[in-house]
Amino acid sequence: MATMQECRGALDRLSDNLARAEGDVHAAAALDRSLSCHITDLDATFVGRLRDGRIAVLDTVPGPPRDKAQIRLAMTGDDLVAMVGGELNFAKAWASGRVRLEAGFRDLLRLRALL
Repeated sequence: MATMQECRGALDRLSDNLARAEGDVHAAAALDRSLSCHITDLDATFVGRLRDGRIAVLDTVPGPPRDKAQIRLAMTGDDLVAMVGGELNFAKAWASGRVRLEAGFRDLLRLRALL
């Protein structure tokens, strides 16, 4: 089971990857939205902001997210680490229910380039 530190490191690596992305991926990540990532097996949530292609983690709270972020993710810590490490395909994990992604319709359309 991934630790909180490993999950935070994975989010930092994901932020770095998004910042270096080009083309459609860069355009999709260039949103300015509140973001939450609930790590289900650790029952903790990273709360932050996706802005200009970077993820800024502003807080970590116990349990599910207290406020409804504009982009909401939920998964196990192992799945987060595996996705960022390239060992788990996001689209397949999302389609199978291992990863939950909730956002407004327009945001989902833009984020599909990340899938």
